[in-house]
Amino acid sequence: MAVIQWFPGHMAKALRQVKENLKLVDIVLELVDARLPESSRNPQLEKILENKPSIVVLTKMDLADQKQTAKWVNYYEENGQPAVAINSMQGSLKVIEKKIRIVLAEKLAKKEEKGIINQRIKVMCIGIPNVGKSTLLNHLVKKNVAQVGNKPGVTKAQQWLKAGKNLQLLDTPGILWPKFEDPLVGKKLALTGAIKDSLFNKDDVALYAIEHFCEFNPQALKERYNLSDEKLDDTTVEVLLELTRKMGFKEDYDRGSERLIFDIRKEKLGRYTLDRVPIAASKVATRE
Repeated sequence: MAVIQWFPGHMAKALRQVKENLKLVDIVLELVDARLPESSRNPQLEKILENKPSIVVLTKMDLADQKQTAKWVNYYEENGQPAVAINSMQGSLKVIEKKIRIVLAEKLAKKEEKGIINQRIKVMCIGIPNVGKSTLLNHLVKKNVAQVGNKPGVTKAQQWLKAGKNLQLLDTPGILWPKFEDPLVGKKLALTGAIKDSLFNKDDVALYAIEHFCEFNPQALKERYNLSDEKLDDTTVEVLLELTRKMGFKEDYDRGSERLIFDIRKEKLGRYTLDRVPIAASKVATRE
């Protein structure tokens, strides 16, 4: 898979706006996809955020492997990065507000000592395209104020939104970095829909998907496409060709690749997590 390079003008502008507006907010919510927490983190944001308090919010936890999500939250917390996992459509406001108050406890306490009560906390929401940011914001404010779409690049402008009694949220467009140095990161983002479909070769992504499911959840492939154990022992290319034939596309593996990707996105192969927690952290989470 060729190195994907793209950096539309609106993303460059959004990155500049994030830098400028950081001084206006108390804390940053960095939204990542629970199915690929690390691969969906923009490496440019780490430098931009500097010492600004932040919380990693693992969205779409209902689509990810539950055990892996728990391990990732533990991993971040063990490394000094506050984190929470949410289903963007259920109870997110209480979970996020509680975590914000824990992280900002000292700052809020100092304001209360000065007689400032019912403080409105200003929060910036950032993340890459298609991470579920608009869906979450609409749920938090209980209105359809942020445009939602199952494709990257829907939100194009920043806007302030009120959530509950005390949160004021600054929405921002999804921001990708200029290029993915690691081809595997590009494949993961492509599989989950964070990259426009016109920017990658579908067979490369489909082959990666087969490799992942054969290693971590072969049963999903077997049941969905009626594959034998013997077939899953073949090369990923041979498995893709077999899937293509079973889908009725004969030798048209391009169509087979596209169907496999869409099936995975539509949850027809169940929950999955593409990023795995580092082994040491994974052992800690297991003991707990």
